[in-house]
Amino acid sequence: MALETNVLLQGLAFGEGPRWHEGRLWFSDMHAHVVRAVDLDGKAENIVEVPNRPSGLGWLPDGRLLVVSMVDRRLLRLDPEGLVEVADLGELTGFHCNDMVVDRAGRAYVGNFGFDLESGEEPRSTTLVLVTPAGEARVVADDLMFPNGAVITPDGSTLIVAESFAGRLSAFDIQPDGGLKARRVWAAVDGMVPDGICLDAEGAIWVASPLSGEVLRVHEGGDVSERFRPKQAPYACMLGSPDRRTLFVLTAPTHLPEEAIAKRAGCIETVAVRAPGAGLP
Repeated sequence: MALETNVLLQGLAFGEGPRWHEGRLWFSDMHAHVVRAVDLDGKAENIVEVPNRPSGLGWLPDGRLLVVSMVDRRLLRLDPEGLVEVADLGELTGFHCNDMVVDRAGRAYVGNFGFDLESGEEPRSTTLVLVTPAGEARVVADDLMFPNGAVITPDGSTLIVAESFAGRLSAFDIQPDGGLKARRVWAAVDGMVPDGICLDAEGAIWVASPLSGEVLRVHEGGDVSERFRPKQAPYACMLGSPDRRTLFVLTAPTHLPEEAIAKRAGCIETVAVRAPGAGLP
């Protein structure tokens, strides 16, 4: 039986970077320039405005929020007095920064476009950047085709990143200092354009694939055990709720900023799944 989604929240410009945290789904309404959170009853709250487009979210061990600021390519931290810069990633990245995953030590792995997607520039490979809580930033992987959503396995040993323009998920071993090695293809699926991803307790990864209009449950090696079409194109997904068995899917009719702002048709859709979420984020 095909999975059928329900709409939890609508009226978004463009939702990205969903994270289940302290009983709510946190996300970036990217083209509306604001980080928001919504509870299971659909009650939403604006958390903080990010003028240069928010994307990836995460938390430091002390509970402070980290936010990727896309256009100016900075990692920001939400302190009691407001947003402050953790690191400027302009010299380490090829174009706008986007999604990230933050490990339990507060180290952030930040991806970036690598090229001007919205202007139709030819795709080119780019970097994945590690930022420590102290603001030290360095490239830990390169030659990636649009590194996007990422997960870290429950034991903290493996990082898996979606390469949107290569149609694959790539895995790395995480070193004690946060560096990455032993790159390999974790899964490649024909027709998949992986954007946001999340990991479940059986080791499978849910993948939002906007250009094919579907969400897939992918296993290492590339087998697909489940797939469904939400009501609109899916750009990101996250397992949450108290038992982590609700799959939240962020959908929209377009990713283009002007159209997204004009339509305000982005949604958060939900569906119940069998295997709970695991690992990070």
